[in-house]
Amino acid sequence: MTLPVLETPRLTLRSITAHDAEGLHEAYGDAFAMRHWDLPPSVDVSQTAERIRMSAEADPRWHGMWAIQTHAGRFVGAINYHAHNEQQRRLALGWIVVPSCWRRGLMTEAAPPVISHCFTRLNVHRIEARIEPDNLSSRRLAAKLAFTEEGTLRDWLCVAGEFRSVVMYSLLRTEWKTRA
Repeated sequence: MTLPVLETPRLTLRSITAHDAEGLHEAYGDAFAMRHWDLPPSVDVSQTAERIRMSAEADPRWHGMWAIQTHAGRFVGAINYHAHNEQQRRLALGWIVVPSCWRRGLMTEAAPPVISHCFTRLNVHRIEARIEPDNLSSRRLAAKLAFTEEGTLRDWLCVAGEFRSVVMYSLLRTEWKTRA
């Protein structure tokens, strides 16, 4: 199974490749952009390229990452599913937008076709988003996407030796179908 190319009015989502390292490094190399990510910032483009390689080589049954680009070809972010548990029919979503493209509604546009893919092609029942409490932009996005806030998972992440709590959000297939 390969990741499909997904189109929206402004964006193309396609499997991330090594050619996206420079674009993704605008986010992955930025300490402020990565402050809510589950990895520390990349030290250089080659480390970002290595992270892309690991994503691209993952079995798409368990993990998939799309590069998000404008129709003009500018890299603007990435979205992935991970922690796919087929037996429990759930997975988690993660997303990042390059800082120069913040506040343009790009992820609000990019996420719905990925959510649709997860519910239809991957046959999940539940999609989760685990977001740090002070990541207000992602929390607003989750609400726009009709995710339900469920509660806080205390010290759920450990990043560079520091424990961090996350707020669990979920979207169930039945809720998505009602909105679709």
